[in-house]
Amino acid sequence: MKRLLFTYDPLPVTFTRGEGVWLWDEKGNRYLDAISGIGINLLGHENPEWVSFVQQQAAKLVHVSNLYQIPEKELLAEVLCHKTGMDKAFFANSGSEANECAIKLARLYGHRKHFDNPSILVFENAFHGRTLATLTASGHRQVQAGFEPLASGFARAPFNDMNALKQIANSRNDIVAVMVEPIQGAGGIHVASEQFLREIRQLCDKHDWLMIVDEIQTGMGRTGKFLYCQHLDIKPDILTLSKGLANGIPIGVCLTQGIANELFAPDKHGSTSGGNPFACAVALQTLGIIDKYDLMNNASIQGENLLKALQEQFHHHPLVKSVRGKGLMIGIELNKPCKEISKISLQHGLLVNVIQHNIIRLLPPLVIQSQEVAYICEKLNIILKQFETES
Repeated sequence: MKRLLFTYDPLPVTFTRGEGVWLWDEKGNRYLDAISGIGINLLGHENPEWVSFVQQQAAKLVHVSNLYQIPEKELLAEVLCHKTGMDKAFFANSGSEANECAIKLARLYGHRKHFDNPSILVFENAFHGRTLATLTASGHRQVQAGFEPLASGFARAPFNDMNALKQIANSRNDIVAVMVEPIQGAGGIHVASEQFLREIRQLCDKHDWLMIVDEIQTGMGRTGKFLYCQHLDIKPDILTLSKGLANGIPIGVCLTQGIANELFAPDKHGSTSGGNPFACAVALQTLGIIDKYDLMNNASIQGENLLKALQEQFHHHPLVKSVRGKGLMIGIELNKPCKEISKISLQHGLLVNVIQHNIIRLLPPLVIQSQEVAYICEKLNIILKQFETES
């Protein structure tokens, strides 16, 4: 730790192996991973089919540059466009990079429309990444503080507030795009209403704005469909995915349709290792396993079971304000700060994390089963009782 820059404050545990939804530490203690690497390990840990494929691909080919054709990248783009209804793809290495790509596309679009200073409408409590542009687009003051001057070209509105959207549309003439998470992940598991997302799509159509949807945390089947937008049959102009796309191998993608397809040209954007054969091949294998075992349907069923069970369990709990979410993306909001919940959970063999100071976030792997859902509920009940006693 002494050689690492102080960007993280890790919990006092070291994991040595995993299997499914479970992790074991160096002392042999077992933990249910209800955060799955912050939404990345969709298949759980050490899925045998996935591991075997990764080994084979690593022995075959890992990286060639984008100076050459990469069949794995072309096939992954085809599969993702088929699954999402989009037209084109740009591959990067992370969600931040995918969102950076989306922001650059929006600015190119604005300048094509002869705006000198085009602006992107973003939302309070949003989180889009930690590059200078994406942290500016985010609505978390704590991730922005100290990095001023922030990037220009962003306007901000309250989340789920349709009147504010309409007021901005009527009062500003510099907006060229709206960037939104269907469920604000790091912002507290706030679910966008159907009416709110439809209003964004309608305003974008009316004013010739681009609708950018950040599905980095909600995508890949976590909410029961490949995209959250597919629950509502809403299609964005630009879509970003990352996190679980390759089950732990770094990858991100920015997908486009319509006018957004035409904005980039060679040398306008790039990534040295984005779209390499290894990451793309592993992503294809991950997608195949999700489909083979119908894991999106499992996420829908088990997510609904977990949400209902937690809502019933904590309905009258003195510390719990609300339990909300969709699929296997759930937040438990307490009425006071609860950072120590993460440490208490370790004592009881459960891995969760706390966001926004008072919200317990659950993002279990898509392979979770009923008995493991019951385990989460049982342990959280014990954990909150201990927290209530000790705080």
